Amino acid sequence: MKKIIIVTSSPRKNGNSEILAQKFADGAISAGNEVKTIAVRDIDLKFCTGCLYCNSHDKCVLNDGMNALYESFRNADVLVFTTPVYYYAVSGQLKTFLDRLNPLYGSKNKFKDVYLLATAADDSKSAMNGAIKDIQGWIDCFDGVSLKGVICGTGVTDKGEINNTYFPEQAYNMGKNV
Repeated sequence: MKKIIIVTSSPRKNGNSEILAQKFADGAISAGNEVKTIAVRDIDLKFCTGCLYCNSHDKCVLNDGMNALYESFRNADVLVFTTPVYYYAVSGQLKTFLDRLNPLYGSKNKFKDVYLLATAADDSKSAMNGAIKDIQGWIDCFDGVSLKGVICGTGVTDKGEINNTYFPEQAYNMGKNV
C-alpha cells in the first residue's frame, strides 16, 4: 500500500482537472492504496514571503493551514498535482502552493514519484509544456524524485467537458498502476 497525496488547484469545484484527480484517486484506491486529497481553494493560502524561516524550522512562519500538511507530505510515497492550465502554465493557486512547500526542501521526505494531471481549453498538447516545466522545476529541487506520469487533458473548456473524453479513463488507470 502506498500513501498518495493529490493536490487539486482548480478554483472551480468539480472542474475538469478535479474530475481527473477523482478518477486517479478511484484507481489508486481500487489498487489498495491510501489517498488523501487536498483542495487548495479550501486553504486560506498566503503567499510565501521569502523570509526563509522554514530553512531552520520544520514549518512556515505563516499560519494559514499549510503547517498542518507538511508531515503528511513528508510521509507520502506519491504526490499528484492537478491543475487547469492558464496562459500555458500551472494555475497561480498551484504555483503558490508549491512555493509554500519550501519546508520540505532539505527534509527527509519519503516521496519519490510525482504525477501531473493538467487540463486546458487549448487543443494542442504543446500547450501543456509550461505546466510540465513548472512541475519539473519543483521536482528538480529534491534528490531522487521524478515525474512518473503526465496526463494532458486538452481541448476541454466547459466544466465537466472532460467526461466526454478518454482522459478520465487514463487517470483511473494511472492511479490504479501507481
